[in-house]
Amino acid sequence: MGLNYLTEEKSRMGINEERFRPILITKGRKTGKEHEVMLRAIKYKDKIYFSRHKPDGDWFQNAMVNPQIKIKYNGEIFVGNAKVITDDKLNEKISQLKYPGEKRSKEKRIAIEITLD
Repeated sequence: MGLNYLTEEKSRMGINEERFRPILITKGRKTGKEHEVMLRAIKYKDKIYFSRHKPDGDWFQNAMVNPQIKIKYNGEIFVGNAKVITDDKLNEKISQLKYPGEKRSKEKRIAIEITLD
């Protein structure tokens, strides 16, 4: 149970909310520089999800080219890997969790799933 165990345990415990507003840090697909954006996020089944209507946002495109991302939340930085969600049912579920009781929870969205290291 060395340092890696403590780091892993801290990562699992650091984000407990289902809905939260962290800063997503991606690496620029053209510049290679870090790009920060505050977004709504969903924690669902030990994964973190970010979504949008179309895959045209810089943060989304950056994550697809350079899938290693960081999430800054509550004074901590979490590292993980992103992948596009192709399962329509899971995308629907993420929208429902992101916008509970709102009309836009039924809008078609595309999401990325973050698996924390």
